[in-house]
Amino acid sequence: MFGGFTKDLGIDLGTANTLVYVRGKGIVVREPSVVALRTDTKTIEAVGESAKKMIGRTPGNIRAIRPMKDGVIADFDTTATMIKYFLRQAQKQRSVFPRHPNVMVCVPSGITAVEQRAVEDATKQAGAREAYTIEEPFAAAIGADLPVWEPTGSMVVDIGGGTTEVAVISLGGIVTSRSVRVAGDEMDDSIISYIKRQYNLMIGERTSEQLKMEVGSAMPLETVETMEIRGRDLVTGLPKTITITSDEISEALADTINAIVDAVKVTLEKCPPELAADIMDRGIVLTGGGALLRNLDKLLAEETGMPVIVAENPLDCVAIGTGKALDNIHLFKSRSSSAVRSKR
Repeated sequence: MFGGFTKDLGIDLGTANTLVYVRGKGIVVREPSVVALRTDTKTIEAVGESAKKMIGRTPGNIRAIRPMKDGVIADFDTTATMIKYFLRQAQKQRSVFPRHPNVMVCVPSGITAVEQRAVEDATKQAGAREAYTIEEPFAAAIGADLPVWEPTGSMVVDIGGGTTEVAVISLGGIVTSRSVRVAGDEMDDSIISYIKRQYNLMIGERTSEQLKMEVGSAMPLETVETMEIRGRDLVTGLPKTITITSDEISEALADTINAIVDAVKVTLEKCPPELAADIMDRGIVLTGGGALLRNLDKLLAEETGMPVIVAENPLDCVAIGTGKALDNIHLFKSRSSSAVRSKR
């Protein structure tokens, strides 16, 4: 930390969305992790919300891509450009920022040393003075106001766009964790596959995400809900409208949700008995966009026999936790380079 003024930034660099937290100010940027590229000139056409609107609607010379896949960098240069854009957006808010702030970025707990190095390098290339990393479930636990620094067990399940992170935390560290590359994007893909299989209808990512949010549920609803969708009939090639029920979406999501439930069970099985007793008292906390899927908390409670609570602000927990961790940035200076290697 440099001087008494808050100059450092925290970034929740997600597969689906990126949030930037400014110390002393809170979340100032919230944009989709999408970049639109011109393939002929190799220039950036749009970043964030404006680029997301182009998905599935671009001409041949423009590609709307998501440079993050499964919580890690799939396209290095595009990710660095995207981070640079978001840092500039955050720094617009106030003129007294240093040109190169310290930046803390959250990463999945199952990340390899090479993947972590790529995140740090991309952040530095985007203009950070120093780049630090914090594990996503740890950041989510801090953001959800769990007592992470105390000798008591807290369990967090962070369901993002690309990964689901399950971790038991105590005394400022992760005791046991599991990272599975199954989360919100996988749910969307499951819905697309289901509708293609059942109705010979091709729908886009935006439609499947809308279905998940509006009529999706981890368990069948008491009152069946319906939603009308449009897509391209694979037999005739013409546009077609059909009505989908919430029960069908529950069926489409079943395999993905079971993978998340299994990850939670495996983490609980590896948990030391004393900490398991703490979790029994405090409950499992759900964070991330996937926590908003209806009845997921009920299903997890049934499957584990533990109380399950959805965090107050699940979408922002990781970003808020990353920002709060900036107060203890000295703890991450040494951890950043060695934490991941010690796990492998």
